[in-house]
Amino acid sequence: MTSEAARATGTTDLDIRPITESELADWHRAMRVGFLDDPAVTEEVLEPRRALFVPGRLLGAFDGSRCVATFRSFDQEVTAVGGAPVQADAISNVTVSPTHRRRGLLTRMMGMDLAAAKERGDVVATLIAAEYPIYGRYGFGAGTHSALWTVRVPRTGLDLRWSAPEGGGRIDLVDGEDVRKLGPELHDRVRRQQPGMVSRTELNWHSLTGLVRFSPSWTEPYYAAYRSADGEVQGLVSYKAKSEWRSNQPHDTAEVDWLLASTPAAERALWHFLCSIDWITEVKSGRRAPDDLLPHLFPDARAAELTSLTDWLWIRILDVVAALEARTYDTEGALVLEVTDDLVGGRYRLEAGPEGATCTRTTTHDADLTVEAGALSSLWLGDESAVRLAALGRIREERAGAARSADALLRTSRRPWCPDLF
Repeated sequence: MTSEAARATGTTDLDIRPITESELADWHRAMRVGFLDDPAVTEEVLEPRRALFVPGRLLGAFDGSRCVATFRSFDQEVTAVGGAPVQADAISNVTVSPTHRRRGLLTRMMGMDLAAAKERGDVVATLIAAEYPIYGRYGFGAGTHSALWTVRVPRTGLDLRWSAPEGGGRIDLVDGEDVRKLGPELHDRVRRQQPGMVSRTELNWHSLTGLVRFSPSWTEPYYAAYRSADGEVQGLVSYKAKSEWRSNQPHDTAEVDWLLASTPAAERALWHFLCSIDWITEVKSGRRAPDDLLPHLFPDARAAELTSLTDWLWIRILDVVAALEARTYDTEGALVLEVTDDLVGGRYRLEAGPEGATCTRTTTHDADLTVEAGALSSLWLGDESAVRLAALGRIREERAGAARSADALLRTSRRPWCPDLF
């Protein structure tokens, strides 16, 4: 932006910098204003959020002494195709106050954060986008999608007298303390086999089980654990019950907060358990993968009605070589990509196969595809199709058939999934 343009838009006196811990209350007030939440920041609201403060990772834009825009990032791991954990710069709490929109504040904060993340050696950046049009401008692309189902229990065709899983397993009701002990190990086991999943910290588990409460309206859920015949915990579910009576009959809904299962048997058993609870006539699934097994775990798959399908985890590649070498490939192939981007632009040659992959910058090979950073980021986890992106004009074939070759190399047999909101 030129100095004349900066003066015209009023950005010259806006200071963007990492906040200090003493500015946390003002920063949170600005964040709540941006999200149209109650702007009052009491000590009760602020105290659990002190644990989120990491020096240098919370940015604020200040107009004088008032914070008018917020941005937070933190360390995270995201699972690549094949199960490798990849270091990520997770972005959250992004707001601009309504009085200071269209002044380039987000662009400046994003630029500062991504530059710092690249300098740290983070391979990708991640976020959950509240609004679709914003983040493609910064090289992000939708890497996973999320589906919600509503299960009409009477239509499932299940024997609702069900009382125990098949194969000798069992389901037990547990409490939050049990989940804090059992959950981290199970979650790590599941995320090692599920591309798109992200790491959970101890604070995440404390928040999920109410030991730390970010919302004063938090209510205790029910928890159930599935144990295999040999006693191994292979599944956990957190759910709440919403009561409704019609014509003196119960029509209660089980609303799933999250369900983790390391085996299909555990997944099947937990969903059947939820449908077998007395009074429950409807089960809301919570966030699931678009190709989740859920509908087909019932004799009548139409009992599970798809009620929402949306983009979820957005990815921004910060290191093309590390990102493409971190994932696995089922077939042999080579691909030369011309990446158009301010941060990671250049020409890269990928040679990949079941034994591994190498990716190097090149000036001697002609490009097969020209891709923008957001398109490459969408392709990385295997969910998006290069042929589809070519049809949309987001990538360009420099060699006939290159998009189809890219799909054969990059796409996965099951879709990536991220169950978490951050």
